Amino acid sequence: MSSQEPDRALVSEFNRAIFGIYTRAKTEAGYNATYFLQMLTDHGGLATAKRLLAAPRVSDGFVALYERNRLDLTVEAHVLDPKFAPLFTEEELEKARTWLEQFGYRV
Repeated sequence: MSSQEPDRALVSEFNRAIFGIYTRAKTEAGYNATYFLQMLTDHGGLATAKRLLAAPRVSDGFVALYERNRLDLTVEAHVLDPKFAPLFTEEELEKARTWLEQFGYRV
């Protein structure tokens, strides 16, 4: 494995965590994120997270979870979990942190 390749076990763990937030958002917050599930199915958790972080603004799902007071279930909150930080660039981590802080989430 090259130093540029992410740890496969860590990627698998992140993917499981991201699929888990879809389920938790549906059961705990009453939010059925069908488009998010389609992105996960098509691209996997890591690529989906990177796509969301490359966007110019927060996603509709982020806003929906904010409205339900569940920013803990956002991709951005999971990206900032210290164990997953090696999967992301400093710019991606900073964007996730900034968006969460702008919506009042304590990082």
